[in-house]
Amino acid sequence: MLGIWILMGGVAGLAGMAGLHSARRDRRRESLRAEKLEETDHRMIEELFPIWKVVPDETRALAEGWIQVFLAEKSFEACGDLDEVTHEMRLAIAAPACLLIAHRPQDYYERLKSILVYPVAFKSRDDRDGSETVRLGESWGTGSVVLAWQSVRQGDANPQDGLNVVLHEFAHQIDQADGAADGVPEFELLEDYGRWSQAFAPAYKAFCERVEQGKRSVLDDYGAESPAEFFAVATETFFERARGMKREEPDVYREMARFYQMDPASWGRVPSH
Repeated sequence: MLGIWILMGGVAGLAGMAGLHSARRDRRRESLRAEKLEETDHRMIEELFPIWKVVPDETRALAEGWIQVFLAEKSFEACGDLDEVTHEMRLAIAAPACLLIAHRPQDYYERLKSILVYPVAFKSRDDRDGSETVRLGESWGTGSVVLAWQSVRQGDANPQDGLNVVLHEFAHQIDQADGAADGVPEFELLEDYGRWSQAFAPAYKAFCERVEQGKRSVLDDYGAESPAEFFAVATETFFERARGMKREEPDVYREMARFYQMDPASWGRVPSH
């Protein structure tokens, strides 16, 4: 009997420690989110990620708060021939990643521990058959995102081509948060899953058929690889080619706007360099 009480006391102690750690983490994050970015950082983000210039003030303020948390908590590691991950590189990655979660703090990348940065495209080995492919980015559900800096820079700098490797890979992180990379992110309400499926399932099927027929659309063909890739490509397109997406894929756009709680089609046009 005494052993049971000791065991129960130990479990209660662990739960109490976990709760204390969570409370401290939340206070630390609240403090970080209240900090303002330096004016030089504002200018650097706008230069690196021009979409930032047209993001509504409320959304930008929320995203900037999460940038502070992201930079404080995530580890950036230089890989390949890259000497270091500079502050500029960290901002260029953090800004698009945190824009995605600006209105959805529940999607903050809790599992993500490290961002591995290569200078250029890198080789990735498929554990299933040992084959190697050249990649611009990868998202691992085990706690890492891998990015090629050259692709990050090109994707951020061209805000109207529908291609942004950071938005793409961090959409995968959001998708993988529930443990499955299936193109269905985690929702709070059951009816949201039904609405998402009603919009995305027929759109994905029709999109794959168009790709097979060689017909182009506002979405990049890579989205036909799987429902997970369709969601990641749709996310890139949602932020970079919003008007075209709203016109060609209105149902998908509506659900994306509901999910991210943003309407990029209503934002102004990004001024050219």
